[in-house]
Amino acid sequence: MTATLRAVFHISAFSWYAFVVNYLAAKDGEELPAGIFVYGGPWKYLTFLNLLLQMTFFGLAAVNDLQPGKKAKSALNRWKDLLFSVFAFPVGMFVVLLFWTIFAYDRELVYPATIDTFFPPWINHAMHTFVLPVVLGEVLVQPHTYPQMKHALAALLVVGLAYLSWIVWVYLTVGIWVYPLLRHFSTAGLLIFFFFNMTVVTLLYLLGDWINSHVWRKDKAK
Repeated sequence: MTATLRAVFHISAFSWYAFVVNYLAAKDGEELPAGIFVYGGPWKYLTFLNLLLQMTFFGLAAVNDLQPGKKAKSALNRWKDLLFSVFAFPVGMFVVLLFWTIFAYDRELVYPATIDTFFPPWINHAMHTFVLPVVLGEVLVQPHTYPQMKHALAALLVVGLAYLSWIVWVYLTVGIWVYPLLRHFSTAGLLIFFFFNMTVVTLLYLLGDWINSHVWRKDKAK
């Protein structure tokens, strides 16, 4: 893909995510179903945090495309590759796969039907579906340098523990679980569910590394 088309892709993706994030943020304060934005607003949902993550990555990618200096590009490239390989790809894939798996089983556990009154179907797909083709598209647009696995997995674990602490804090503060599914778990069950999710995210990280290496194998050989 030419540099121009790559820049168009990154700018378009950034603009899309900025629009969706602004739409959701504007909902905070409106009369929504009980418990949705109580304490922490949209910031307690992994879906919303993932949208911010995707927006940040594609913003950096767009700035990198437009950088005139090679030295500046090199420094920004390292941050951009780290953000995509360790977080944007595995977390983005995880949000899509976990959401639709639980939704197919029982949507009330993750996205109650009452929400449909306030969020049209397109915003649901914007949050939980379109992320998948966009991150896969990024893999095809340009190669990414992956860090050492131990560093990547350590970073994922730290972020995962931070998010788990955040949702537990929300529950202890207002007595409402961020996701209805979590109220069905005991403390041990919650920990097992967390480590299961971290295992899935780790596998998705490895998948991203494999796809990146497979797609760009000939370029790396050159």
